[in-house]
Formats: sequence, structure tokens, C-alpha cells
Amino acid sequence: MDGKMKVAVMTGIRKMEMEERDIPKVKPNEVLVKVEYVGVCGSDIHFFEAGRVGNWIVDKPLVLGHEGGGTVVEVGADVRDLKVGDRVAMEPGEGCGNCKMCRSGKYNLCPEMDFMAVPGQRNGIFLEYCAHPASLCFKLPDNVDTMEGGLVEPLAVGLHAVNVSEAKMGQSAVVLGCGCIGLVTIMSLKAAGVDEIYAVDVLDKRLEKAKELGAMRTVNGKKEDVVALLQAMGGVDQVYETAGSEFTTLQAGKLVAAGGTVTLVGMCADSEIKLDIGSISAMEAKINTIFRYRNLYPTAIKLISQGKIPVKKVVSHVFDFKDIAEGVNYNIDNKADVIKAVIKIS
Repeated sequence: MDGKMKVAVMTGIRKMEMEERDIPKVKPNEVLVKVEYVGVCGSDIHFFEAGRVGNWIVDKPLVLGHEGGGTVVEVGADVRDLKVGDRVAMEPGEGCGNCKMCRSGKYNLCPEMDFMAVPGQRNGIFLEYCAHPASLCFKLPDNVDTMEGGLVEPLAVGLHAVNVSEAKMGQSAVVLGCGCIGLVTIMSLKAAGVDEIYAVDVLDKRLEKAKELGAMRTVNGKKEDVVALLQAMGGVDQVYETAGSEFTTLQAGKLVAAGGTVTLVGMCADSEIKLDIGSISAMEAKINTIFRYRNLYPTAIKLISQGKIPVKKVVSHVFDFKDIAEGVNYNIDNKADVIKAVIKIS
């Protein structure tokens, strides 16, 4: 497919410019996707606001965005499972396929991972067309739209957190942070049969949404002492830190019950933070970390299609592509108002 497309490029801290580039050519194993919706991830915000996430530093112009859904408009010569007109969710990371991690199915841990919107890897999809491996494009059922297709990516994070923690029916859980990742973790817990869920945040709007999506009880950390509350009941079986802050990471160790599990989900802007090992050790609790997800796009799509996870309910704002710079800056300046923003590309 010949022609030009619009691309939103991060050119500096809180700076984004619209450029015109050639529509990419597809390789034999790729499809060309007309991008329709892209979620604004917390990592996009960190990169745009601070110029870094952990050890990843933006040192040259970068296209952000990796939570995408769209429609196939061209297929490569070797593609058999997709056709023009199929609507797809795009998994944004491609492993090498040959290392120990890839061959064991843990491709998210591939040392050669090529992930969208990560400095030194590949550009993201705040753009109109994307050439992407067909094996990483998952066809959407008729009752799942392309906005939901984009939201499969954050949902996969929540599902992975719940899978790694081995949460099960009859357990109690607390989710620290009720942004998008916290909310999809709550919905993933509900889908796994966990009903006793406590949701903690400092923003009432997010807590209201957490209640709507399945939290049994919400706690505003500015108004209530969540440590005293949960310690009075002996702690909880599963603790999920999804805010990516040092305060809640320290707090997590004080909330876990004896023999329970702490799962660190959120990514902090700084790579080194404190952890309350003393409290966790005294409870003989496990500590899990997760990095993105693996092998979960089909499951996430099925759960959305079956109505078990109403993922679109996390969306609070939709911005048109032409207003993307204003939209991403709005995320930064109005954190109390934004739960999850999505960019409507086309």
C-alpha cells in the first residue's frame, strides 16, 4: 500500500509533533493494520513527562503508544490466518524466538525483546498505519470492537498478575492503586473467583470505579489507615501493588497475611526503591514480580467477548488523534480526573 501517513512523535519532554511519513511496506510474515484506537499507558506518561522509565531513557525522538487495535488492510505473502478486513488486537512485543526464555514460553523475558514505544527497541503506534507480525495480531470476535482490542494489552497485565500470584476462590486480596492496571487486576481477580477484594487509592473517582468493577470495599488512603484496617483482620492473602510508587510498595509488606503473597505489578519511574522485607519475612510471605505478560491475548479476548470482563468501563477519556499532544498533557495535568485515556486514531 503506497502513500503517506501521520505520525505523532515525542520530540522532547512534554513535546509532541505531527509528522508525515511513508506508509510502511509489509514483509511476507506481516500484516498492515489501519490503527483505530491506542490506549495511553502509564509508561507513555512516564516517558513523556520524565523522559524515562527505570533504566529506559528517551534520548532521541520516539513514537509512543503500544496498546493498539485496528483493521487489517494488507497481508504479506506468507500470511494465512488473517485477511483484509479482519479487526485485530496487536500484541506489542516480539521476542527473538531462539533464546531459553522464548523456547520455554516466557518470551516476555527475552533479552532481545523488541517492544513498541521503548527507547532502543521499536517505535510505538501513535500513527495511522502499522506493519506488524501476523503472529502478534489476534483476530477479534464480532462482539469485540477495536477500542476493546487496544485494551487487551493492559488487561493481559492484570491477568498475568493474578496467574503468577496463584490467586484462587476463597482468598482475600487488596489492590493498591486503582488506575487502569489496578482496575484490570480487580476484574481479573473477580474472573478468577476472588470476591473479597479491597481497593486502595487516594482519588475518590478511581475508588468509585473500583467498586463498580468488583471491589468489595474501597479505602481512601488519605482518609483511612489501610494498614490498621487490614492488620486488624490479620492481613490479606494476596497483595497487589499496581501504583508503581515507593510508598505503596513499602506498605504492601504490612498488609499481607501469614503465608500470603505480595505481587509487585506497577513499574516505578526509578529503578531502585525500598521494600519492607522485615514484615514480609515475619509472615513467611512470598514476593512475586511480574514483567508485562505472556500467552494471554487469546484468553483476554475471550473473557471480553464472553462479557466476563467489561474492560471498556475503565476508559474515562477519548481524544482524537489531531489532539494527541493536548490529550497526553491532559493526562499529566489532570491525574485526579483521568482513569484511562484512549486516542482515537481513525
